[in-house]
Amino acid sequence: FVFTTAKQDYAEKVVDVLDPKKKLIRHCLSQRDCLCARGCYWKDLTRLGRDLAKTVALDHTIQGFPAQSANWIPVPRWWGDPRDEELLHLTPLLEQL
Repeated sequence: FVFTTAKQDYAEKVVDVLDPKKKLIRHCLSQRDCLCARGCYWKDLTRLGRDLAKTVALDHTIQGFPAQSANWIPVPRWWGDPRDEELLHLTPLLEQL
């Protein structure tokens, strides 16, 4: 899944870049799938339709639904550096989970 607070058309363009052959990303949730409260869009993981006890989300922002804070792993924002290996550093944690 990709879950973003961006609008649907932008989200689809990002997914096309990340997975041009459509083999890795099965679903894309966007701003229309978020909850909006006080002018802020919140990513509610229940929208995934998955067991939250078996769900983790990686994000550079803390815009996840506050009640699901235990499901979120903060990561630094990616700025396009092809040498960025931040996600590789998370491999041991993700394997443990």
